[in-house]
Amino acid sequence: MPKYVIERKIPGAGQLTTDQLKTISQTSCGVLNTLGPQIQWVQSYVTTDKIYCVYNAPDEEMIREHARLGGFPANVISKVSTLIDPTSAE
Repeated sequence: MPKYVIERKIPGAGQLTTDQLKTISQTSCGVLNTLGPQIQWVQSYVTTDKIYCVYNAPDEEMIREHARLGGFPANVISKVSTLIDPTSAE
């Protein structure tokens, strides 16, 4: 299944409390349950004013539907073409 990185511009994201992040996560998981197993949230990285999320999904439209139903921005959606890590240097 294709992997996507989603950039969500959320001013002050790095200042969100643990409870606020929990609520956001619960909302996301609720939408994922509604959409079914074809879309999976892998992980997210919270920075100062953005959240970068990694998802597995059949297509970009599924990512957009998740964002729409959850009320999340999806400012940039990029399909991952290749994954590299330190073992790629071997």
